[in-house]
Amino acid sequence: MYEPVIGMEVHVQLLTASKLFCGCRADYVSAAPNAFTCPVCLGLPGALPVLNRKAVELSVMMGLALNCEVPPLTKWDRKNYSYPDLAKGYQISQYDLPVTRDGWLTVRVDEEERRIGIRRAHLEEDTGKLIHMGGRSYIDFNRSGMPLLEIVSEPDIHSPEEARLYLVKLRSILRYLGVSTGNMEEGAMRCEANISLRPVGSTELPPTHVEVKNLNSFRAVKAAVEYEIRRQSAILDQGGQVEQVTMGWDDARSETVVQRTKEEAHDYRYFPEPDLTALRITAEQVAEWRRQLPELPEARVARLCRDCGLPAADAELLAEDRALADYYEKAVAAGGEALAKDLANWITGPLFRLMNQEGTALEDLRVAPEQLAALSQSVASGAINVTTGRQVLEEMFAGGKDPATIIRERDLVQVSDEGALLEWVRAAVAGNPQAVQDYRSGKAQAVKFLVGQVMRASRGQANAASVEQLLKRELDSA
Repeated sequence: MYEPVIGMEVHVQLLTASKLFCGCRADYVSAAPNAFTCPVCLGLPGALPVLNRKAVELSVMMGLALNCEVPPLTKWDRKNYSYPDLAKGYQISQYDLPVTRDGWLTVRVDEEERRIGIRRAHLEEDTGKLIHMGGRSYIDFNRSGMPLLEIVSEPDIHSPEEARLYLVKLRSILRYLGVSTGNMEEGAMRCEANISLRPVGSTELPPTHVEVKNLNSFRAVKAAVEYEIRRQSAILDQGGQVEQVTMGWDDARSETVVQRTKEEAHDYRYFPEPDLTALRITAEQVAEWRRQLPELPEARVARLCRDCGLPAADAELLAEDRALADYYEKAVAAGGEALAKDLANWITGPLFRLMNQEGTALEDLRVAPEQLAALSQSVASGAINVTTGRQVLEEMFAGGKDPATIIRERDLVQVSDEGALLEWVRAAVAGNPQAVQDYRSGKAQAVKFLVGQVMRASRGQANAASVEQLLKRELDSA
């Protein structure tokens, strides 16, 4: 039996207006190829880099959120390699003195809290982008020079699910801080997994590991780690040795494929960047950036559990995205804390279902938090039942109407008047003799069938709880 030993390298594009070492616009998603380039990001002779202060600020804030140390001195290094999309033939990065280091974050796996160490989070510039079309390869240098924060974990991850949860937590923090969009489909967050196996019970780090690239979704990360565990287990079971290589993930075939032998640090021939001075970060600057940190997901989960009485799983789901958590808290503020649990259920249940069906993002949602609170209040007060409430929500979702308007226009107010209910109840009893006989024979579930008949006859407006009571009274008295 083997235990996986997994470390993650995550490259995050920072949300700055300009690139890391020049004034070019930091936009490569919507721009025409090579629209935002200059002598600096094209690596032309004589061009000198100038550091983007905002990129340093965002990096330090992310490091603080990951419980990292911020050394007073950080420097820049040249990382040398020859790729077609690297115009200079080297990348300005950080080697032995990163901007932040020695941190950690926690994830909850199977009700157990696991701490994953963060070895370093350092700044570097991005490369260009290769585009392969019609048997030819093209290079778009719009991405070249984009500020990247590379977050390197310790090999503290021991399952595919733990790897996925680590990345989910990391992206959530990035988005809370406004450091990055974290959109993996756009390349704003790119993941590489370093995977090896050791005998269960061993504490030794395996001598070799396999690096897997091209992981552009949480699903792909989990699938790639699962595949590598199976592949490496088969090699070890046969007495073989796992070769240290860099693999790519082929999503279509759901397997890893060899790309090249794995480079070591000496292969990159690091040396101090001569065109940039070392950077000193004062304790006062760090303290100021720490004060700017917002409430982070973990703290928000704890507060939602404490103040709103939510189960941890619901609180984690709501707090994963800052905008969603804000939406929920606005709804609670409008409806009152008594509706806190109900509102969480409305959001994570029917509202999520509608958003997933229609592919609607939260920012495009037509249902305002205050409207959702009003709908929840209508159900809680008995004005309408849950089934009708879901129908009202669908209409709110489609057109943005206020729930009170929909209820009034469609005459959906729940009927609780005993006289009106008795008419439907007696008609259901008279029209379903077999169900009546089943109930009187001891089949208690038969009453649920009769309740359904009444709800159908009343077009969902009857008070279901009152209907069940009246049915039992009618059936037991005969």
